[in-house]
Amino acid sequence: MLKPFRSVLTLFALAAGLSGCGTVNEKLTTGMGDYVPQWAGGLPADAPPRPGTPQYDAYMKERERKRLLPAADREKEEQAQKGATGSTSGGAVR
Repeated sequence: MLKPFRSVLTLFALAAGLSGCGTVNEKLTTGMGDYVPQWAGGLPADAPPRPGTPQYDAYMKERERKRLLPAADREKEEQAQKGATGSTSGGAVR
């Protein structure tokens, strides 16, 4: 009778431990992604800012401004930005 009780108690302890790890990891991952380098699986360099920050508001305003531009003007602006940054390739190979 003691052996089944011990195995149930062990399973319960393992389940409780694993569920605790899941909650801790959920809270840690929201902020840790910002500090992990890109080569280790972190955010890419061209990722947009996080919502709720002043940079995000400016990013969304700029995005809306570009959306409202006519297509021809938008292409000219993109060409000018590519020329200013020295980018020669049309798209990155991933």
